[in-house]
Amino acid sequence: MYALVDAVSFYASAEKVFDPSIRHKPVVVLTNNDGCICAVCPIAKTLNIPKFEPYFKLKKYLDQHNVVVRSSNYELYADLSARMMAVIGRFCSEQHVYSIDESFLLFSQKLGNWREYGELIRSTVWRETKLPVGVGFGMTPTLAKVANHAAKKLVGFNGVAVIDNLEQAEYILKQMKLADIWGIGSRLSKRLALLGLSNAWELAQQSAKKMRDFHSVVLEKTVRELNGEVCFSWDEVKQPKKEIFSTRSFGQRVTDKFNLNSALITHADIIGRKLRQQNSKVKRLLIFAHTSRFDPAYIKREYIHDFVTPTSDSLNIANAVSALVDQIYLPNIQFYKCGLGALELVNASFTQFDLFELSREKDLLMRSYDAINHKYGQGTLYISSAEQVSQWKMRRALLSPQYTTRWLDIPKIRCI
Repeated sequence: MYALVDAVSFYASAEKVFDPSIRHKPVVVLTNNDGCICAVCPIAKTLNIPKFEPYFKLKKYLDQHNVVVRSSNYELYADLSARMMAVIGRFCSEQHVYSIDESFLLFSQKLGNWREYGELIRSTVWRETKLPVGVGFGMTPTLAKVANHAAKKLVGFNGVAVIDNLEQAEYILKQMKLADIWGIGSRLSKRLALLGLSNAWELAQQSAKKMRDFHSVVLEKTVRELNGEVCFSWDEVKQPKKEIFSTRSFGQRVTDKFNLNSALITHADIIGRKLRQQNSKVKRLLIFAHTSRFDPAYIKREYIHDFVTPTSDSLNIANAVSALVDQIYLPNIQFYKCGLGALELVNASFTQFDLFELSREKDLLMRSYDAINHKYGQGTLYISSAEQVSQWKMRRALLSPQYTTRWLDIPKIRCI
């Protein structure tokens, strides 16, 4: 049996852990630079607050309803996630942390009452971390996902759902949209709708082979899993990404070339690190910067650079960016966001070198660079031209205290 345990509106719930005064109030959390709403607690959902809408558009409405607004406190979320996963891991023979707030569990032995066990997991996580979670049990990983959806979204389950037979699967799948199935998404669900499918149960009744021919082997496996056949397994070694992007909005608008170049070099450093982590090199690099889409005149500047020899050296990538920043920069333009995209990647173990150009890769230097940053913290070493300035650091005006990772923010208890 498999289980999926995940937190309810994790970012918003995490904000309430060390602040009991807001536990019974509507809370929303904003994205980078306080741009959009990315998390809405269950109380706030009753106010029909939409996710991923710009904060400035909803600020008046949020103020009218006394909604508590917080900037993303990533340091707090990461620490609470680690604590939550440690608690969840005690309840199974094998655990796979799927994301910051989701964890798959595998049980090698059959238990007497799965629902009671799910309630035990929920109560224990709440008691030890004050984070609400939903628990879904299923015969396959996909059905565990389905059960978790039912546990949190469908009436009558109250946080725990169990699918241990196909009859229970049918009951839940008939209440699920196609887009709610793990791995389907909105685009594929629209294609499936053209076949006359309207819910998850109707997809489960399709021929697995037909679905493979229609879309992919992944969809075939999804159909088989919905019918109780285990096809997916988690693998600790993730598949290399086919593209790698590093982007971020500025805390304040950038108008000078020096700051724009510094920001782009920082992204070059990040791209290089991510390439080395998955043993890849980049052949084609996208460099871009643009104004806000809400500005009267939207301006986007971009340039594609092709490397003669694929590289994962942060210095090589940074040098390419610096040489091209004049192609991106425009005077008197208030840039809102910039970034890099590694578009064409190759395996570093099978790199084709150029016959007439010596390799500029500094592999030993990059290994030492990564080792020092891993040991002493990211940013201990950095490319000098990537030094951040306050003008473009991420804006977090509504940041809550970092209760567990900053000495000055550790909660104090006064006994009188």
